[in-house]
Amino acid sequence: MKKPFLQGEAFLADLESAARETGKLHIWWLGQSGFLLQWQGQRCLLDPYLSDALTRKYAQTDRPHVRMTERVIAPERLTGIQVVTSSHNHTDHLDPETLAPLIEGNPGMVLIAPAANLDFVRTRLGSRLPPLVGLDDNSRAQVGHFTFTGVPSAHDTLQTDEAGRHKFLGYVVECGPWVLYHSGDTRWHDGLEPRLRRFRIDVGFLPINGWAPERGVAGNLSIAEAVSLGLAVNMGLVVPHHFDMFLFNTADVGEFQSEASRRGLRTRVLQNGERMTLPS
Repeated sequence: MKKPFLQGEAFLADLESAARETGKLHIWWLGQSGFLLQWQGQRCLLDPYLSDALTRKYAQTDRPHVRMTERVIAPERLTGIQVVTSSHNHTDHLDPETLAPLIEGNPGMVLIAPAANLDFVRTRLGSRLPPLVGLDDNSRAQVGHFTFTGVPSAHDTLQTDEAGRHKFLGYVVECGPWVLYHSGDTRWHDGLEPRLRRFRIDVGFLPINGWAPERGVAGNLSIAEAVSLGLAVNMGLVVPHHFDMFLFNTADVGEFQSEASRRGLRTRVLQNGERMTLPS
């Protein structure tokens, strides 16, 4: 099993070291689709999955979720979190074993999720509920230094509730001078490119694991599609995600780098627990 770039105490030390670098946006990949943002002393978690809930759940099935990379940090050790996102209801994006200790250790932490999913969120988390904010297509919310705008995702298809609200979202996140796009899980759909073109996206976090019916799970952008989307909406930088977590559902990040280089897309590949810093 792979070791994270930084893990445990070393990861926490890097958080504290970065906190002293004011005026810079710090970004860590936590594995799967999870990222931690730190800006002006505040922290935001995007779709964190920091447990082994899925490995245990599917251990004796025909779809075992065998980990490729060890966990970066136990969720109960993360503090100073102002806001957490969930892009949809799948456990690697809405994990009670990750969220419960985060809620306990971060009083007042806000959870942002699709408005269509809030009843499900309440059921899954039970009495351990933080303040909830529901978003939909083009709706906005601000928590601390972070502003979020909902963008529909298709996993595998666009799905809405009886009120027409989207069950799968990505989020455009604005903090200071930067504009980020976190896709959640998505495949290409007709409305994605025009919606994203309305923003000047500095960094796009895009999945690259594609889709394969034999996996038995919903799919994502392929490597070629992730590169095409980054180019189509003129993203300043693309950071790939949704690989190196589970053996049955990953992608060759070297192939992604080669495709991006060939087509002229600027990228940054992170290891689990690794930081990138955007200067002012």
